[in-house]
Amino acid sequence: MPRPRLPKRSTLPGTLPGSLPGTLYAALRIGRPADIWYKSALSGVVAMAVPYAALLAADRLDLALYTTAGALCALFGHDRPYAARARALALVVLGMTAGVGAALAAAVLAPSPAALVAVAAVLAAAHKTACDASRIGPPGNIILTFVTASACFVPQRAGDLPLHLGLTLACGLWAWLVCMVPTLVRPHGPERIAAARALEAAARLAGASTAGKANPADTARARHAAWQALLRAPAAVRAHVHDALVRMEAAVAPDAGEASVTHSTPHAGHWQAWAQALRKGRTLPGDAPAAPGPGAVPPGPAPLPLFLPAGLRVLTGSALAGWASLACGVGHPYWAVVSAASVVQAGGAPSWQRALQRVLGNLLGVAFFAALVPVVRTGEAAMVLAVLALLAGAEALISRNYWLGTVCVTPMALLLTEFGGSRPAGELVGDRWTDTLVGAAAGLLACALVTNRRAADRVDAAVLRVSEAHAAALAVPAGAPCAHEADRARDRLAAALVELREAADAAAGEWHRRTVPGDRVTRAEHDGHRALASLVRGHTPGSGAAVM
Repeated sequence: MPRPRLPKRSTLPGTLPGSLPGTLYAALRIGRPADIWYKSALSGVVAMAVPYAALLAADRLDLALYTTAGALCALFGHDRPYAARARALALVVLGMTAGVGAALAAAVLAPSPAALVAVAAVLAAAHKTACDASRIGPPGNIILTFVTASACFVPQRAGDLPLHLGLTLACGLWAWLVCMVPTLVRPHGPERIAAARALEAAARLAGASTAGKANPADTARARHAAWQALLRAPAAVRAHVHDALVRMEAAVAPDAGEASVTHSTPHAGHWQAWAQALRKGRTLPGDAPAAPGPGAVPPGPAPLPLFLPAGLRVLTGSALAGWASLACGVGHPYWAVVSAASVVQAGGAPSWQRALQRVLGNLLGVAFFAALVPVVRTGEAAMVLAVLALLAGAEALISRNYWLGTVCVTPMALLLTEFGGSRPAGELVGDRWTDTLVGAAAGLLACALVTNRRAADRVDAAVLRVSEAHAAALAVPAGAPCAHEADRARDRLAAALVELREAADAAAGEWHRRTVPGDRVTRAEHDGHRALASLVRGHTPGSGAAVM
């Protein structure tokens, strides 16, 4: 069947025609901080502080790049249950060590800076593809790309490679230990937080629906966030949270026939109270057991080919940015590589927003660095303390908006270059600002040149998976004697719905794409959520329209 032609777009996806102020507001508005930002901040600071203290004592702060590479692995995986976190962090540490090894080998063997840029771009593309496909989550590929791109341009001798790689691996293992220590105190803490997030999302959405303030886009995002969080909820509280989400579905879609908005609204306050109890480690009221068990299984790695276009965009943009930086005579072309890689997002509109955020954040960040120079150059200890404080600040702010976090990330990156020897502050500021502009432009150019025609195919595949999971849910007999059968059907359908929402959001931001029928996605989500509600309540989902 022939595919329809691409409709012409007069504006960026996701924006209103002629709504530049609205676009700027959406890109720059400051949101709420992540609820567990302090966990990643504390882990990162501890993981970096101990190796830094050892380097200061040994007067070898020139090795800080390699210890920092391993220690930064502590920023990953804080939203995962500890068993999943252990596996994910181990892969991050191995990936970081392998990337640093490839970068250092290139620094020894590459014949020219242009070749080093090519290596850095290839590594950046590999990081983007692997992180997206594995759903590793924040901080994603940019941390890996920043470290490996920097390592490509560090003067290196072959005989020093074992020491430098050993430091990276050792500090990565230290970061792994730092992130796993809390399991001794609250072994099910991440699952309880996930359940609390789902309850809070349900309460907010029900309240907005009752007040008449919910719009379809916000509703879809909130439902997605709630069900995604629920996939990591502990088994002992999942039934309570499921009931809350069932009522949330009724609040936002009363035509589903489960309940009315007015019926579900009084429970919003209870959901908030339950969420607070979960976050504080208390037992839920009623018959909820005090010690929760393991949670459901979240969506696994996605098929790698679906993310190759994004990797190709990063490869193209990073290479163009690095070579353009060299042509401009900039002394730190790897910053342009990192800027281009950070700009490339799921589609055109998010990439434009990220470019704007990075330019603004870097502009303010270099000004912040200039103000810090007189203080941090009083000694190495002051420099280390400033880096640790900036890391904590970045983790506190970046979830509120990317540009706000970049105000701290930029001076931190500039200070890390100081560990290898001081350079004129004006030169560093000029190089960073030039590389930011070059990288942002190259990243946007790559998004325009490299089209992602797989975005609509990914939506088609996701709709098909929801349809299959829905059919499996319909096949569960009423009052099935095996509870695991209903659990598997529920978890599979919930994971499929999460993946469908992610695919639909990514496709909506593409410039050049085949049109995806929005009613098909909406119908699939509607029928899928109705089936989820029925599964939770322990009876067979009612028949409904096919989602194909």
